[in-house]
Amino acid sequence: MPNAPAATVLKQRLDKWLWFARVVKSRTLAATLVSEGHVRVNSERCDTPAKAVKPDDVLTIALEREVKVYKIIAAGSRRGPYEEAKTLYEDLSPPPEAKPVPMAPRAPGAGRPSKRDRRLIHSFTGQDLD
Repeated sequence: MPNAPAATVLKQRLDKWLWFARVVKSRTLAATLVSEGHVRVNSERCDTPAKAVKPDDVLTIALEREVKVYKIIAAGSRRGPYEEAKTLYEDLSPPPEAKPVPMAPRAPGAGRPSKRDRRLIHSFTGQDLD
């Protein structure tokens, strides 16, 4: 079925689907991601890139800095643009947590520190200006 349209393809290799859905940049990286055990299909760990996935399967993918949860809607027929790729899945991932950015207290309207302020900060923190 290599030339079959996407509507008639019921099952597809997991690494190929990850590549079509633009989860990773290459199919080799997709196979590596699966082989290292970072992908779960319907909450079961998958170690083989050739695992067949179908619509309604739920993938849990542990990427470098986040965990994505995708429900497969369709199998892909090619690696198209992002707009086409996002029609292959429904994103069930929880929203990312907002991390507060630590900031030094400053008076409202004080603006950027002046050269004098920076020198005082550097002398206080022990940083060298050289």
